Amino acid sequence: MSQAQTGSMAGLTPQEVAFWLGKAVEWGQTESPDTQRDTCLHLGPLRAFLQLLLTHIHTRSSTTETMRTIPFVGQFLGRLCWNPYVTADAESRSLLLQSLWSLYSEEPHNAVERKANQWIRNLLCQLATEEEDSTTHMLVKHMGLPPKEYNVKVLRKMVWLLVEEVGESCSSLADPNPRCSCDSVLAASVACVPLVTCLETAPLIGALLQRPVTCDKAALSQDFLDAVSSAYSRKCVSLEAQAVVSLWCHNLASLEGAVMSLLDSVLSNPASIPHNLENTITHSLLPKACSQHSSIFLIVNDIFRSMLVQVEGNQTLLSLIHTFTLCFLRELAALQPQECVSLKAFFPHTPQSLLAPLLTHPSEMAQEAWPEHLAWITASLQRLTEEEEEGNRGQCGVFEAWFLLVQCADWLEVASQQLVSARPQDCGPLLWLLTFYHHPTNRGHHRTQQLVAAREVWDHLRSLFLLSAPPLPADRLQSLAGLMSAVPQQPSLDSLLVVSLLVNFAVFSLNPLSGAREIVRMVVQQSGLVREAVCVLDMVELRLNRERASSSLTDRVKLRTRALRGTLTHMNVSTPTILHCMVQTYTKEM
Repeated sequence: MSQAQTGSMAGLTPQEVAFWLGKAVEWGQTESPDTQRDTCLHLGPLRAFLQLLLTHIHTRSSTTETMRTIPFVGQFLGRLCWNPYVTADAESRSLLLQSLWSLYSEEPHNAVERKANQWIRNLLCQLATEEEDSTTHMLVKHMGLPPKEYNVKVLRKMVWLLVEEVGESCSSLADPNPRCSCDSVLAASVACVPLVTCLETAPLIGALLQRPVTCDKAALSQDFLDAVSSAYSRKCVSLEAQAVVSLWCHNLASLEGAVMSLLDSVLSNPASIPHNLENTITHSLLPKACSQHSSIFLIVNDIFRSMLVQVEGNQTLLSLIHTFTLCFLRELAALQPQECVSLKAFFPHTPQSLLAPLLTHPSEMAQEAWPEHLAWITASLQRLTEEEEEGNRGQCGVFEAWFLLVQCADWLEVASQQLVSARPQDCGPLLWLLTFYHHPTNRGHHRTQQLVAAREVWDHLRSLFLLSAPPLPADRLQSLAGLMSAVPQQPSLDSLLVVSLLVNFAVFSLNPLSGAREIVRMVVQQSGLVREAVCVLDMVELRLNRERASSSLTDRVKLRTRALRGTLTHMNVSTPTILHCMVQTYTKEM
């Protein structure tokens, strides 16, 4: 065999190359016991030769150059891949797979590379899925290994090898001669497309998704991303949490689908709000993804904003956004300091003066400081709204401030609690804060009238819950129920504001429990807002659990909330949720 046929490989003489090529030809001509014995005797030296061959392939910049400098490589590898005694050896098979994968061109530039790709695909199929009557299957059966188990093990081996290759960091691109280790990333992602639902390929999918993009050659196939996204949404593939986060970084449609799926699951079952809400949100992995990538957080918030604009005042949606923010902040706090970025990156459009005060949870400061803190928040928001009305500030700033208030609604719950014991001269700012939360747009410039209505509600409740014994004044009960169930008019007060005040008075007032239950029963029954009252009661309970209030207060509140829940449970009637229908329509339009 001539020098031109064998090529040149450092560390090997032309005679050694000719020897191994001759052996490959000899072993493929007959399947006698002598051939089998000779193959087995030479497996050790053959593995060493294959390792050296793989090293030489890695030093070439392209498949074309490899074929030019090592012209025998195709014939040699092809013959060995069809030899069952060679491929039955795990280490030899591994080296063959690595060699073939290194020869594959993700973007073939000429006919030689296109033909090589087709040839490599055929060989890989031969290695992974031989026919039932093939020599390899006969050998496997003789060894007592079922063909299905054999193929699964081969697939796992191929996945393991590809995971190793994908995991290698990109080599320095300063030297253009060695092939970039990113070359096979695109090819591996393409090869994965028909296998995304196979359990054995999950490690490779995870490795591809999480591989840092160190150069432009490390891009993933869009077909691969779409296939993984579809399989994950249908729960047909199991991915580790970090792989899911990486998928959302690569694929916007997948992220949007995950957010809409969360909205759909929550809004389709409002009766479970908010007891199971936190678990549902955490299980979605979206808060974790948001804490690691501000871009994901901004996209999720944009979807929430869109839903809020379409449907104003839906308590389930407001609770979802609030609880989501709590879960996000918890994930953010769990990050290592070096992994954290500025809060401004997550809230770029929010008035920065409000950011820290609202993101500070009530449990992070003494209860004695709450009134002053709430007064500062209210004054800041009032200034924003006044500037907007005077034309000095765009409406965007007020909306962003209100949206942050929705995200940090614990302070609204604290304000409602504070109003139970507030003096008449101190209730104004707290009522303004609640009114702004429920009526942020000041549509028709009716905020002043709405404040008057809110003050009227507070006066009614204060009078009712100051009574220590029946009978309850029927006129005040009737008036209160009317405010909660009023038909749309100008100005109308959001019934949820009234429900929130009612439930907080029932929970935190010193009124006898029997009287509180009767007030709640009569007012809620006439207004028909049973589910809303249950939701507010749940949120009060959850907030107190988070804040770990004093034991004496907790015991008294638990007793009252348990009794009030019993009263409301007997009244509760399921009603359809319009917002759920809107979410399903929005999802179909995406």
